[in-house]
Amino acid sequence: MSQRNNQKIQKIALTAIFMAIVAVLQLFASSITLGTVSFSVVLIPIVICGILAGPWGGLMTGLTFGVITMIGGITGGDLFTATLMQSGTRGFIITTLICLVKATAAGVVSALVYKWVKKFNNIGAVFAAAAAAPIVNTGLFILGALTLSDVLSANFVAEGTSVIYFLVIGCAGVNFIIEFLVNIVFAPAIYQLIKSVGKGKI
Repeated sequence: MSQRNNQKIQKIALTAIFMAIVAVLQLFASSITLGTVSFSVVLIPIVICGILAGPWGGLMTGLTFGVITMIGGITGGDLFTATLMQSGTRGFIITTLICLVKATAAGVVSALVYKWVKKFNNIGAVFAAAAAAPIVNTGLFILGALTLSDVLSANFVAEGTSVIYFLVIGCAGVNFIIEFLVNIVFAPAIYQLIKSVGKGKI
């Protein structure tokens, strides 16, 4: 077996392992609480897999994240997503697309950012990839959710508050800041992992 084929098989196996990690984290530790604020650590393995296995690894782990989120909405496990999905056919379709697109894009973009920035600086590439994932995930969530402003207003937005304020400050803002900082804090550890795995030329 050629070295190239061997590396391809290793990347496929690595992606499968990280997909399982993402599924477990999203199912059992999707909302870690810090006081009254919840945040997710699932973007960390998505970034790591995107770096190690490339855009395909980022796509598959991101898609896994999106599918689990979507299932949580369908089953009622995720109250916010379930409310949007149960608002009619339009709400179900748009919410499904939000779940899948934002998560998948976060994985792919972080992998592509790493690949591009790595040409200039290795550790800078890791920090850039770690930052890109929550930015893309939250940004696309907000843009997608704005298309369901009527549903948000009817179910979540307090009287006298705008949908934009609810999404940016009340819904995604604090979570985004914490997830962004967590990813950045873990970036040096991710860098050391990449260096270790790199010695095996995966």
